[in-house]
Amino acid sequence: MITDYLQKCRAILDTVEAQQSQIEQAARLFANTILAGRMVHVFGSGHSRIMVEEMWPRYGSFPGFNPIVELSLTFHNLVVGANGQRQAMFLENVPGLADRILRNFDLSEQDTALVISSSGCNVVPIEMAELFQQRGVKVVALITKDHAAQSTSKRADGKKLSDFADLILDTGAPVGDAMVQVPGLDTPVAPGSTVGGAVIVNTIKVEVARLLTEAGHPPRVLSAGAVVGAERAVELFEAAYDEHAHRLAKLYAQVGVPSYVSGS
Repeated sequence: MITDYLQKCRAILDTVEAQQSQIEQAARLFANTILAGRMVHVFGSGHSRIMVEEMWPRYGSFPGFNPIVELSLTFHNLVVGANGQRQAMFLENVPGLADRILRNFDLSEQDTALVISSSGCNVVPIEMAELFQQRGVKVVALITKDHAAQSTSKRADGKKLSDFADLILDTGAPVGDAMVQVPGLDTPVAPGSTVGGAVIVNTIKVEVARLLTEAGHPPRVLSAGAVVGAERAVELFEAAYDEHAHRLAKLYAQVGVPSYVSGS
C-alpha cells in the first residue's frame, strides 16, 4: 500500500512538471503584482487552506501574498459540536459570503489572486473568483481537473471555479482525491490533491523569487537560523513581517466608506 501511494505521488509530480509553462505564467502575474507594491490574494476553503498557508508565511516563503483564511470555513479540528465540520461544509456553499469577505479589502487591478478548490464546485471559492474578475483582478485557479470535471457545481447556474479563471492549474489527483485501493475495503484512502497542490504552490514560489531577484528586488525570505545564522534569521523575519504589514495597509487605507482618516 505504501509503495502504491508513493508511485501515484510520482505520477502527480509528472503532471505538475507538464504544466511548467502555465506555472511560469502564473509566477509572472504574481511577480508583477508584488513588484507593483500590491498583493497576491490567496484563498481556499476547507482543506484548501493548507495550500494558502503553504504559500505564506512559513520558512522559505516571502511577503507579497495575502492569505485569506476564514476560520468558519477551515476550522476542522473539533470535527463535531460547536465550530464543527458540518457547519464549515454548509457555509462554504452559502451565496454572498465571498462578497462579505472581500468587502474588507480595497482591491486594485494590479492585484492578482490564487483561488484553490479541488472540486472547483463549492459556492464560496467560485464567487470569490467571480468577484475578483469583476474588479479587474486576474485569477489563477488551482483545481483537480479530473475531479472537477466529474463533480456537480453547488451553484444554481452550474458554473464552476474554472469558469472564472484566467489560468487553470491541476493538482494531478484522481477523481475523489483518495488514491489507494486497500484489499477488502470498498472505499479508497489517502488523498493526493494536497501533494500536487503543495508542489505547484512552491514551484510558483521559487519562480516568483527568481523574477523578483532579477528585477532588483530580491524577496525577504523567512529563513532558519541553522542556515543563515540566528541574527540574520531574526532580521529577515522582522523585515518580512513589516513588509507584509506595509503591503496590507494599502488594502485597508481606502476601503469602503470614506472617512477623514482615509481622506488624509
